[in-house]
Amino acid sequence: MSPSAWYDLFLFLLLFALYVYVFATVRITNLHKVYFLFHFFMMLWPLCQFAIDLTDDPRLQLFDVTMSFVALSMLGSGWLLLTVFLTGNADKLGKKRLFLLFAPAVIAAVGVIMNPFNLFVAPLGGGYVDRAYGTWFWMVIVILLSYFFASLSVLFGALNSSKTSPMIKKQVKITLWGIFVLATFASIDALLNVVLRESLPIIPGLTSLGIFLSALFFVYVIKKYNVFDLVSIAHEDVINTIPYGILVLDENESIIEVNKALRLFIDLNVGDYFDMETFLGSVRVEGSSKKFLSHYKQKENTLSQIEIIAQRDIERHFILQASPIVDSYPMQIGHIITFQDVSQERFFVKEMNRQNEILQERNHSLDRIRNELSTANRKLEELVLTDSLTNCYNRRYLTQQLTHEVITNIQYKIPFSLILFDIDYFKAINDRYGHVIGDEVLYRTAQAVKQSIRGTDILARYGGEEFMIYLPHTERQLAEQLAERVRLAVESNHILVDHEIEQVSITVSVGGLSIEDFDHEHVPDNPEGYLIQLFAAVDKALYQAKQNGRNRIEFADFQNVSFAKMK
Repeated sequence: MSPSAWYDLFLFLLLFALYVYVFATVRITNLHKVYFLFHFFMMLWPLCQFAIDLTDDPRLQLFDVTMSFVALSMLGSGWLLLTVFLTGNADKLGKKRLFLLFAPAVIAAVGVIMNPFNLFVAPLGGGYVDRAYGTWFWMVIVILLSYFFASLSVLFGALNSSKTSPMIKKQVKITLWGIFVLATFASIDALLNVVLRESLPIIPGLTSLGIFLSALFFVYVIKKYNVFDLVSIAHEDVINTIPYGILVLDENESIIEVNKALRLFIDLNVGDYFDMETFLGSVRVEGSSKKFLSHYKQKENTLSQIEIIAQRDIERHFILQASPIVDSYPMQIGHIITFQDVSQERFFVKEMNRQNEILQERNHSLDRIRNELSTANRKLEELVLTDSLTNCYNRRYLTQQLTHEVITNIQYKIPFSLILFDIDYFKAINDRYGHVIGDEVLYRTAQAVKQSIRGTDILARYGGEEFMIYLPHTERQLAEQLAERVRLAVESNHILVDHEIEQVSITVSVGGLSIEDFDHEHVPDNPEGYLIQLFAAVDKALYQAKQNGRNRIEFADFQNVSFAKMK
């Protein structure tokens, strides 16, 4: 084996290491899968070039040569596809354009595989270690050059477009370097090792080296700018429509999001470190920066704000607001910082004191807008945890709450109960009055139950016409009383139907479960699994209530649900 063959193997291993690095450090989306396929073809070239020298069998050598050029053919279409995604033009790719994009590469690959009349490659000296390329080889080169120039056209079009964001332009510039590097090394390889092979010694690994260097450029773009993260793309579309500057920091004060409005007056990028104290030192501050920084650094869920004056092209005033991002425990995991441009308001305050009342009203309007934004954010959080039809909590919230509280209740031996009730013959209501009235029945039932339970109890829509109530600090005797109160509240809740003279009266079947005996029980290792057992037990009690005639209450036997089973 030629020592130079090991050079291709070394480059393959480097490409494989890049492949593993990207796979291990990014969130896998469909677009990343496209990139992994593209990267696979990049790895295939140096691997096959190395494999050619591993065998003396001409058939195996031909197979390795064929696979390496099939991979090279697909690389051209892969580059063009990735540049389209990179420049934000993916929405223009319909089925017809995708077919036209891949058709030349597929045709080139088919010709390489078939090799009719040795038009692609012919052996020299009885094997393919030394080989002669034919007409189809140059056809493949022409196709690759076509992909190269098409990619350049897309990239330069993005650079020259006023609609392209500065972030994408930075990505495009780096990608251009990668394309030029690959094209340069591949061209040198074709020139020295194909055109001038009779007069110059063979220089191995040039195309492999070009592929590896171009892969470095592209991996850098992926990691630096999160190119293919679908969640980031969708989130960026939303956040960039907001007129206020928004900066999102993680717990280490690294920037994980910055919108277009903020980039208009501050040059910040994702991945940069943002030090609030240093930033405030670079601008004029109206008010106490020490007090603001003190609130900012506290591990509490409090909103802090201050006014700053920044000088760039002109003097601009901003209301800077900082609020912590907390998880469900709650633990602080970052900050959201907003920059509200109030330069115009401050200008009128300074220049037209006689219009002070008007300006004050504008400031009040801004305050109302901020409150509305805060309210909207709270409502968005509630939408995730509540059922939109009944305004009760949803099953997801109930499960999260119980998963946390079950451990606490068992650890400190705090009794609790669950009540699961189901509207009797609800399908008949839907069939008779329609789903609109059925939805109204669900809503009115939920409201009646809310008024009959305690403020500490949690009512959640369990699914369909089923609802579950979590009763903290509640033993069985009290739970039975509360269950009866719920049953009576629903039974006495008559719902007027608009197009019917009579009122709709419904009943519910109730299943209950109380956990109050902790003498021989232990904290479960698997609270989620234990919670499933609790749900199954209370569901069985509900089924028993239905079997026994409906509009009644049945409680599950506590002994049938054992903590020990979860060990």
